[in-house]
Amino acid sequence: MVLSIYDYVYGIAQLAAGFLAIIAGFIAITLFKAAHVKKQLRAWKYLLPALVLFVIVEVLGALNAFGVNIAPYWTHVLVSVILVLLIAALTSQIHLNKGWAE
Repeated sequence: MVLSIYDYVYGIAQLAAGFLAIIAGFIAITLFKAAHVKKQLRAWKYLLPALVLFVIVEVLGALNAFGVNIAPYWTHVLVSVILVLLIAALTSQIHLNKGWAE
């Protein structure tokens, strides 16, 4: 199987997106350490696992672009879990903004 330039650019773009997600995770961890009020960052407890799963999805997509066949249901399942985590993060942030802190 011969890969085209498009496949290489697409794979490298997916790896770059995964790398940027890792950097965002490190920034979020330093934000947790620097925060004085931990309740304000409750949504990030859901976003950090979503970032990790996003990196995994991007790496799987890059491997697929470079010709390594991976079962497509893995990416669908991981994206569904990411969506659930994002909904949980948004819900907790909305509740926090309304003053419904635990």
